[in-house]
Formats: sequence, C-alpha cells, structure tokens
Amino acid sequence: MFPTLSSLFEYLFHIRIPVPIQTFGFFVALAFLLPYYVFKSEFKRKEADGLIYAFNETEVVGAPASWLELLINGLLGFLFGFKVIGAFIERSKFVADPTGFIFSKEGNLIAGIIGLIVFAAWIYIDRKKTQLPKPVVETKLVHPYQLNTYLVFMLAFFGFIGAKLFNTIEHWQEFMYQPMKVLFASNGFSFYGGLIFGSVTYLYICHKKGMKLVHLADIGSPGMMLAYGIGRIGCQLSGDGDWGIVNYHPKPGYIPQWMWAFNYPHNAINAGVPIPGCNGFYCSQLAHGVYPTPFYEAAVCLLFFMLMWVFRKKITIPGVMFFTYLVLNGGERLLMEMIRVNPRYNILGMMFTQASLIGLLMLLGGITGFAFIIKNRKNNLQRRHTVV
Repeated sequence: MFPTLSSLFEYLFHIRIPVPIQTFGFFVALAFLLPYYVFKSEFKRKEADGLIYAFNETEVVGAPASWLELLINGLLGFLFGFKVIGAFIERSKFVADPTGFIFSKEGNLIAGIIGLIVFAAWIYIDRKKTQLPKPVVETKLVHPYQLNTYLVFMLAFFGFIGAKLFNTIEHWQEFMYQPMKVLFASNGFSFYGGLIFGSVTYLYICHKKGMKLVHLADIGSPGMMLAYGIGRIGCQLSGDGDWGIVNYHPKPGYIPQWMWAFNYPHNAINAGVPIPGCNGFYCSQLAHGVYPTPFYEAAVCLLFFMLMWVFRKKITIPGVMFFTYLVLNGGERLLMEMIRVNPRYNILGMMFTQASLIGLLMLLGGITGFAFIIKNRKNNLQRRHTVV
C-alpha cells in the first residue's frame, strides 16, 4: 500500500520524492476539491432553469475589525504557527507520522503565539486601511454558485466534527476507557457522520438564502456520490483499515488476486503481522487476504456518479435525483457491510453495523420518496381527467 504520497510516487515513477503527506488525507482533499466543480456546475444549471435564484446580501463597508474577526483570525494564526510552523521545527516527528502529528498535542507553542499575533494584527491593519468615518451598508447581488468556497469550508468543518462523533459512538466502549486516544486518533473517522453533518450544514446555509430544500438535495446528490468514490480510492491506496472480512473462497481465474483477497502490505495503520525483511514505519500486512471493499465501493460509486451526471439533464422531476442517490448509495453500502469489518449491534434481534443501519434508512427513504412522487403524479393526472 501507499500510506504517504512519497511511497505512491516511488511506485509509479521509481524515484524517491520526500512528500510527507498522507495518501488518505490527499484523497480526502480531492473529495472536496473535485465535487466543488460539480456543485458549482449544478448551481449554475438550476439557476438557469429558474429553480433557484440569486439573492441580495447586505455588507458593512468601512467598519473596523470586530472582536469576533480578531478572535477567529487569531485562532487560525495560532493553529498555523503551532502545527504548520511546528511541523518544520519538529520535522522528524512530522515526517514519521504526518497525520498522527496533526491530530496530536504536538506542536510549537512559541510559533503558535507569534502566528496568533501576526494574523490578528493583519486583519486589524487591513480593516484600518478601508475604515470610514461612518460605516456604510451596501447591498449586492449574490448568485448561488458564489457560495461554494464558503460552503466547502463549513462542510469540511462540521463534516469533520460529524465524522469524529459518529466514529466515537461506533467505538463507544473504547472511548470510555481511552477517550483521548479515540478523539485524537488519526484514522478514526466515519464517512456517514461527515455526510450527515455536512449535508445538514449545506441545506441549512442555502435554505436560509431562499433556496428550496428539494432542489438543494438534487444539486448535491452527484457531488456527494463523487466525493464518496474519491474518498474510497484513498482508503484502498493507503490501507486505512476500512477493508472487508477474510475471504476464504477460491479466486475466479478472470480477476487479479488483489481484487479478490488482499492482505494490504505496508498499510497506513500498521495492522496485521510484520513483513519479513522490512524496516521502517509501515511494515505490516494482514495475515490473511480480505475483501478489498474500498476498491469495490470506489468502482461502484464512481460508476454511479457517471450515470447520474450523464442523465442529470433528463431528470426534470424535483427530488428524483436525490432519491436516486439515496437508493444507490444506501443499497450499495448495505450490501457491502455484509463483507466488511465493523462493530455490530443487536437491534430487534438483527445484527447491524452503524453504516448498514444508515444505509438501510437511506434505501428505505429513497424508495419512499419514489413512491410519494409516483402517487403524487397519479393524483395530478386524475385531477386533470376530472377537470376535463
């Protein structure tokens, strides 16, 4: 596997480039960047179709920096100094385990304090340059797609909180005994936690701007499917522990071994047994081959995204795209959980993982949505016939 981009570059190009960036983290970043353009395209298309509209937003011009702005910028400056500058100062620790360093208490306190002062002073001076004797309130027209940058930041922030929260719930017993270890673990994230918190944040922000929830759900569906597929590529390439159960079945002759049962050598979480003759930080592999479920999910979800993207303009009924996403993603995850490694819970005599329960609810929600649309259209047709 390729726990860092350095190992991936070395495999692809046969040269050693010291890039201390985790492969999984890189693909998580891509899972925000590429769907950004999908969201932007769909915002523009829906606005052109007259389903969402530009809105007026007031802005205070010429005011000095507020205490909130100083506080936020100061905190960002502290994090930048404490972690980013700290990573250069403590380079050996950062290179050995970049993600572990980021999510630990490691850093440089002096650099953090300097960063706090510099960033707070920066916003203060910047506002001072444009300060007017009397601040003026201006109104400007904002198109929905212009919210994208703000949305990405807010979705990343609240999605991170949701991913951590759901992972904590999923590993509750471990959290009770070692709360700090679970909270600050570099690999402890739940996709559905991030999805739910991120989706609620997206819907809340845009709905407050006057956009209907059904159109927002349709806009976000292709991008969410793409983000999921890209994220699963990162899981597969890094070997982050999101794999399946041991596959004891004989391999069919028409597929490679790694697609059927894979032992994830040099995985990012050092799970399994030591690799003979390997020296370094990532020198473990699983004792038995397991189903490479991240690969399966990446392939399936990227295919689903392409189908949704190709047919998006032909889908004109509000809600159909969103319900399609629920059925496809929920059904796919529900099936995949049958061969994945995850804590299981007994619910009404049935064994469920957290993800399979959410997948089931998504699937049922999508089917219910389609049933509602079909019933509503039948009722509309009956009313027309009655009027005629």
